[in-house]
Amino acid sequence: MTNDPEVIDVRPEERLDLAALEPYLRAHLPETDGAFAVRQFGGGHANLTYLVCFGEREYVLRRPPLGPVPKHAHDMRREHAVLSKLHASFALAPQSYHLCTDHTVIGSDFVVEERKHGIAIRRDLPPAYADDARFAERLGHAIVDTLADLHGVDAYAAGLGDLGHPDGYVARQLEGWASRYDAARTDASADAHPLVGWMRDRLPPSPATTIVHNDYKLDNMLLDASDPARIVAVLDWDMCTLGDPLMDLGYLLALWPEPGDPPAFRVGAMPTWHAGFPTRAQVVERYARRTGFDVAHVRWYHIFNIFRFAGILQQIYKRYVLGQTHDERFRGFGDAANGLIAVALHLAR
Repeated sequence: MTNDPEVIDVRPEERLDLAALEPYLRAHLPETDGAFAVRQFGGGHANLTYLVCFGEREYVLRRPPLGPVPKHAHDMRREHAVLSKLHASFALAPQSYHLCTDHTVIGSDFVVEERKHGIAIRRDLPPAYADDARFAERLGHAIVDTLADLHGVDAYAAGLGDLGHPDGYVARQLEGWASRYDAARTDASADAHPLVGWMRDRLPPSPATTIVHNDYKLDNMLLDASDPARIVAVLDWDMCTLGDPLMDLGYLLALWPEPGDPPAFRVGAMPTWHAGFPTRAQVVERYARRTGFDVAHVRWYHIFNIFRFAGILQQIYKRYVLGQTHDERFRGFGDAANGLIAVALHLAR
């Protein structure tokens, strides 16, 4: 089995029923000769991701997190619908081989996908590249260019024309995340109603309809181990839909801290404060040049996605508070979410 540093022994509370899983997978996957083994990918904060091996043949199994799951979130059926087709038009997307909706197997829907090989960058750059401004510039450009390439895919030609309902997409996103944030609040959570009111009053017109990844960020990518400025895979497609591409751009900006930003900008964000990375303004300019989209209202998308990221952190923190996960990485997520709400309000004012 692989010695990938991202792979760990399965956390005790996140074990799968291997006695039920093994015969099911042997009956439904294309290559299942050899000994069966399962380990876990230790990164990520929501969906649970496992490395499944039959001898030397490797697959990736993804399932929703434990505990109650918000409606339409962690949608394995959607991920399979996307990845069973998109890989033919966008090579960085892994292929999905099988969707299981029989909850007697492991207790939830799950998908089994192609294993892509590469390294992940999460909280900071690898030490060998931390002071390499040219590397940071190349990686920053690759992140922006890959997003532009995704938004250039013809969804209808790719067989994904029925993936979502783009009319009214931005308004639905705002109302949906406002509801999710309220549902995930704990006693110490910040009041986001003034921020939501500001955004409701300024809904922007959408410039186009494209495939939207909805969680496009550096730690959902795999990078070439020999040249980590080259992206070899984009992962985590369970929220993908058809909608306003500037939602992806705004999310990227929300996770793109610059050297002079306050500490709250760095919580859960990409390590773009290193010298060499483009500024947020340069990200917007490069994206607009490559796509031709109107980015006049990009500030709204930036603010909304800071709020949305706060909501994501708050949902994870609520699971931690309720004991649905014991992952100690999540202990500070409530304070981090409050910090992001304060940042978004500051930018709005």
